[in-house]
Amino acid sequence: MDTLFDITNSFQLEISRSTKFLPTIYSDNSQDLNLVLDLVFLQPNSTKQNNHHIHLDCRLVFDHAPISVDISIAEEHIQTMKEVFSRNSKEEDHFIEKLIKFIKNLKTDSILNSNVLKGIVNSLATNVDNIWHKHSRKVNIKNHSKAWWDDNCQKDLDKYRQSK
Repeated sequence: MDTLFDITNSFQLEISRSTKFLPTIYSDNSQDLNLVLDLVFLQPNSTKQNNHHIHLDCRLVFDHAPISVDISIAEEHIQTMKEVFSRNSKEEDHFIEKLIKFIKNLKTDSILNSNVLKGIVNSLATNVDNIWHKHSRKVNIKNHSKAWWDDNCQKDLDKYRQSK
């Protein structure tokens, strides 16, 4: 048993604790002990995943009771498309031109309160999105996609590659 604890510590693993202390093997032979060493490897230092469950009520036709572990799986959105335009392209030039024109036409000379300012900021955000969508094109992120965008694009590409 000490050797098992040493190995567990050396691999930075955690010993699982059953929610109920029950044997997992049940012998038909009364001479045999109902003991067996079941190993359950869990994520170290996890408060949600540090124990297992022994299901006596689901005991199979064999001599073992099943063991289960609850594992939380977080939903993660993996982006598979991007809206882009090539650097130094006609689309990029049009985007910048339209954006500058919109910003020049913003009425900022009579910002008397925060509500007016919020309205201007919301209008700017909405128009940047609209201008972007008008001049960009949708592309699929693939294993062979180039990571020439920005750091966020590279992160999305890395996530996409890991999901495959």
